[in-house]
Amino acid sequence: MSSHTTPAGPAAGPRAARRRLIRELLLVVGFFAVYKAGRLLSTDRTDEAFRNAARTWDAERFLHLPGEGAVQRLLLHGDALVTTANTYYAVVHFPATALFLIWLYVRRPAHYLWTRRVLAGLTGAALVLHLAFPLAPPRLLDAAGLIDTAQVYGPTVYKAAPAEDTLANQFAAMPSLHFGWALMLALGVIAATSSRWRFLWLLHPLLTLLVIVGTANHYWLDAVVAALLLWAALLLVPKPRTSDPDPDRGRGPDARTGPEPDQDVPVRGLPRPRSADSAVGARR
Repeated sequence: MSSHTTPAGPAAGPRAARRRLIRELLLVVGFFAVYKAGRLLSTDRTDEAFRNAARTWDAERFLHLPGEGAVQRLLLHGDALVTTANTYYAVVHFPATALFLIWLYVRRPAHYLWTRRVLAGLTGAALVLHLAFPLAPPRLLDAAGLIDTAQVYGPTVYKAAPAEDTLANQFAAMPSLHFGWALMLALGVIAATSSRWRFLWLLHPLLTLLVIVGTANHYWLDAVVAALLLWAALLLVPKPRTSDPDPDRGRGPDARTGPEPDQDVPVRGLPRPRSADSAVGARR
């Protein structure tokens, strides 16, 4: 008698992939929502933020770091240049990181899990520092002698007065996650690909550094601290267990899409075990 039972395997694959994707989206969105809400806890610490800004400015001069004004003067050579820098600051940060994570999730599952954990560690540490060390950006510090390029030339993502800004914490300057995330994006692409041109992705954090400093949204030290926190996260988070820097090579049409949350992906590129029949044939 023939059976009318439908095999569960093929149907379970897409359902499991959808569940993994939904869980991953909830995890990322939830973590980001907690981070954004946590940043707002220090918005009313104005006096402390400006005292820390003066200390940071003096520390940079003590360390003989170049003045942020040198970069801003380069941007102010043309309205189009400074407007482009403001636009880069306003619109590239989140979409670039999101597209990077989506690409990793679909094409480099092992590297996605590694990157997500590193970014979570970096962002969590940044939140702690934002709360412990509120810092007014150089555009608000009179001693810096810089202008708020976004307010003057546009576009801007902040209110002119920090007290009026209910959606963003303008005193969360240190560390700069604009720079930290951009640096992790470049390092992630370099680690996950094998192209000889992959190191050109380092231009993204370099350009981001010039933009955040030139628009007077961050001090040099904000980027330095972000790089140190990222370095610590990279030391603490295990690297992806894969021997193939380009795991898409040789993948079949039924390859699993997306990683299982918080589980390491097996090493790719190892020789496939032979079946019992082939082993017997080899001995004959």
